[in-house]
Amino acid sequence: MPAVKTGKKGGIKQFLKGKKSYKTTYTITRNEDDSVTFDLWIVCKYRKGKRKKHGIQYFAYVTYKIKTNLDYIYQDYRKRFGIETSYRLKNICRIRTNNKNPVLRLIFIGISFLLVNIWVNFLWTRISRKRKGSRLIYRT
Repeated sequence: MPAVKTGKKGGIKQFLKGKKSYKTTYTITRNEDDSVTFDLWIVCKYRKGKRKKHGIQYFAYVTYKIKTNLDYIYQDYRKRFGIETSYRLKNICRIRTNNKNPVLRLIFIGISFLLVNIWVNFLWTRISRKRKGSRLIYRT
């Protein structure tokens, strides 16, 4: 899971430096008998002018008993972001009901996903305009 980058000097932000991705351990302590130690993986990505930004972007992840490479963690969490986005879109178009029938509720969720996909397809095929590079979508 991603680590929250809080604090000005200490905390997770103290590890967001350097030019290479690396693994380390970190201990959070509240008082003498209340502390937690975990693996912290710092992934460095170069922006290369994307979104008109340059330099290094840091991603911090808390892991538990994982034996893989650092780039896999970054790619795996990017997939998770897509899943969470689909949940957010579903909630925009969700039918609210007090019915406790799980079959009916599942049908309502299916209808909400269908409506969102129809809207996105309509925007792409009918409202957007072809241009060099990518399509221009008129959202208003």
